[in-house]
Amino acid sequence: MPMSADSPRATPASGWPAVSVIMPVLNEERHLRAAVAGILAQEYSGVLEVVLAIGPCTDRTDEVAAALTAADPRVRVVPNPSGRTPDALNAAIAASTYDIVVRVDGHAELSPGYIATAVRVLDEVGADNVGGIMDAQGTTAFERAVACAMKSRIGVGNAAFHVGGEAGPAPTVYLGVFRRSALDRVGGYDPHFARAQDWEMNHRIITTGGLVWFTPDLQVTYRPRPDVTALAKQYFHYGRWRRVVARSHEGTMSLRYLAPPAMVLGVGLGAVVGVSWRPAWLVPLAYAAGILVGGMVISRGEGAATRLRVPAALATMHWSWGLGFLSSPRDLVR
Repeated sequence: MPMSADSPRATPASGWPAVSVIMPVLNEERHLRAAVAGILAQEYSGVLEVVLAIGPCTDRTDEVAAALTAADPRVRVVPNPSGRTPDALNAAIAASTYDIVVRVDGHAELSPGYIATAVRVLDEVGADNVGGIMDAQGTTAFERAVACAMKSRIGVGNAAFHVGGEAGPAPTVYLGVFRRSALDRVGGYDPHFARAQDWEMNHRIITTGGLVWFTPDLQVTYRPRPDVTALAKQYFHYGRWRRVVARSHEGTMSLRYLAPPAMVLGVGLGAVVGVSWRPAWLVPLAYAAGILVGGMVISRGEGAATRLRVPAALATMHWSWGLGFLSSPRDLVR
């Protein structure tokens, strides 16, 4: 059901609240057009605006954005000189207008009823933030391999927004549809967190009395990184900044986040000790067998080119996250 038409932000004819969609953008020439098209094509009766916060790009993103703003007055651009994600998000929030704020990334595509469903659930459960499933979908063989890894427990653990689950309270969700009042209450995204800013802000929303809600009824198509180097960089920074969150907010660490660094230490120690004591090689061999067999299981139905790349995707994600976590310097914590 739509929110009350008595709200000053509601669209009078429909009763659905007006919505601001914010998007941090950096070097998204390949995906930006599809991401914005997915927003503008939403099956939503309320007023909608799109605010793109664009960093200093080295590809044709600026040209794509200019064409999008020229084609539809609902799309606006604000600058993000630093190019950092939290700065982009805060700049877009500041430039936006309405009481419901929808975060979308430049390499994500919303399902047609995403905003309407999110607004309905936001109202029904009284949440401050609602999010759903990060549905990774690749186009190349490597991207499809990464997508298989990102949607499996062997790849990313049991996070509901990756692997699905029942609707209910969650420590964090993918992207998010927020009440502006919640963003104002916690001061928006913390610009210190170059990565993990979603998790960190959701933690502050919860600790200030808010509710973060996951529902499988929401799905967003996510486009994985295109090669090993980009994937390794992404997951290295995920691991590094997740440890910063743990150091900044006591009691927020879980076994799921400790699994990759434990694997790195265990496999690395097994390889070193194995030089003089051969049975220790069982540890790295067991890990290699695990990702080979597991990779074949989670990639059933894919073509041979994709299936052959899944173990490499799994190993890249595990090792990069683990090394990022272990090498995270203490001086990253304020």
